[in-house]
Amino acid sequence: MGLFTKDIVTFEDLFLHQLQDVYYAEHQILKALPKMTEKATNGTLKAGFDQHLRETEGQVRRLEQVFDLIGEQPKGATCPAIEGIIKEANEVAGDIADKAVLDAALIASAQAVEHYEITRYGTLIAWANQLGRTDVAAILQETLNEEYATDDKLTDLATSRVNLTAEDAVSAQ
Repeated sequence: MGLFTKDIVTFEDLFLHQLQDVYYAEHQILKALPKMTEKATNGTLKAGFDQHLRETEGQVRRLEQVFDLIGEQPKGATCPAIEGIIKEANEVAGDIADKAVLDAALIASAQAVEHYEITRYGTLIAWANQLGRTDVAAILQETLNEEYATDDKLTDLATSRVNLTAEDAVSAQ
């Protein structure tokens, strides 16, 4: 079911499709995070990826709760956007030899994922409220709060340490 197909007729259909999209995306992120953790060399970054993996597992459980509340079975809809973001992250990470520069690239890739999730959850919350599902909106808000917090932590780590280390590594060559 594509976003602009005849399968989406009602606003509820649109909400369900976006919910399936983000459910699929969270599962792809669950697969990608261990690989990112393995590639990272900065200890704080590794720990952050591990923490976000656990958060993502909780986010999937919350999405399953939302599906239950709206009377639908949890199911993903293929999300080319998250696939593209993850593919790009893998390609960039594969092209960087210097570990300090790699850590900076991993943060940038992780933030691309976070920003995608922030847009999806923000939209879902607005739509849930429009549909009178404040119960669903409140559950999704918990996840949105975590996504913002993760993005903030990544920004802080990048600007306080990782980007400086990457710059120094390049300057030393």
